[in-house]
Amino acid sequence: MADKELRKVRGVFVEGVTKAVIQQLVDDLQGCEILNDGEVESVHEEYSTRADKARCLIDMVLKKGRVPSEKFIGLLKERDPNLYAKLDLDSKVPPKPIPVPIPGDRPPSPFLVSSTVDFKKEIMEKEAKSIYPPMEKAGRKRLALLINNIKFDRVDMLRSGAEIDGERMEALLKNLDYNVVHLKNKSAEDMDMAVKAFAQREEHLLSDSTFLVFMSHGKRDGIFGIHHEGKDKPDVFNIDNIYNHLNTKSCTGLRNKPKIILIQACRGDEEGSTWVCDNVHEEPEAMEDDNIREDHKEKDFISLLSCTPDTKSYRHVKEGTVFIQRLVEIFNTYACEDHIEELFRKVMNRFENFPKQMPSKDRATLTKHFYLFPGL
Repeated sequence: MADKELRKVRGVFVEGVTKAVIQQLVDDLQGCEILNDGEVESVHEEYSTRADKARCLIDMVLKKGRVPSEKFIGLLKERDPNLYAKLDLDSKVPPKPIPVPIPGDRPPSPFLVSSTVDFKKEIMEKEAKSIYPPMEKAGRKRLALLINNIKFDRVDMLRSGAEIDGERMEALLKNLDYNVVHLKNKSAEDMDMAVKAFAQREEHLLSDSTFLVFMSHGKRDGIFGIHHEGKDKPDVFNIDNIYNHLNTKSCTGLRNKPKIILIQACRGDEEGSTWVCDNVHEEPEAMEDDNIREDHKEKDFISLLSCTPDTKSYRHVKEGTVFIQRLVEIFNTYACEDHIEELFRKVMNRFENFPKQMPSKDRATLTKHFYLFPGL
């Protein structure tokens, strides 16, 4: 993490930076909107000595987190190569991963590419009966649930680098117009309660879809909570509970709407049917005699797991999991034109030459194509 490494060399920076370089860095940071006018004035007006100005500047940047700290380090390298070399930040801050192009295709985009109005119109006309109908952006209330377990009771279970995964996924989901409920470091019981509460949110009635993302240690059929200490003291959230809380019977607000599940753990399954009423907006008692019908208990789901059963999922201690990195790249680049199953296929394709790990689709019960139409 750039902010953590920058904090370690704070004293050397304060001691070695010149007044001229401070001025240049302040101007640069103001130009790229990391510092506002008030903060710039604070550096220049509230502190008279060079050292105090330097402390003020670096502390402001550190408080803003990883991305501003990375920018600050890059600017320092340009403005004072000698001081930068003295800080030895090259050996402490890893370079950003270079996106690997898919053979014969476009390079991954670092940002989410928007769909065009013409593309959406064409799809709506050509595939009207075979796609899930999107709601208009002005009236919809999309929700997503993101649970990221990083710190556990057992110190050796720390998921270093997982903070980056959370940041990346939250940014992607927000760019796709989902309001994100982002939870961290939850027990199995807490996760179960969170999914159950999420399924009952009224906003789903005004939504056309949802995403649920779980990131933790896990096993074939469960996701570990933070109190997990092994077989003797398990803390496991059963993956089946996700589907039980969001299925046709339990979550009427998302009935017949795509429910996209992304999990860094493995699987379980269930099939069956339940009795439902056609109209989810009315009192069931008023509808049962005439309109009750049998419907699929589990429908309109699709899941992508980070690996196949019984295998490992790999994570870089500073850059996060390979799965989340590549998934975000694919969504950024292709969600503008591909439906969700094609996006998942492309994610899996990115692992063909990475034999340690292969993501796998599971419990795919989508009956139509689901397009995200980012930006629209």
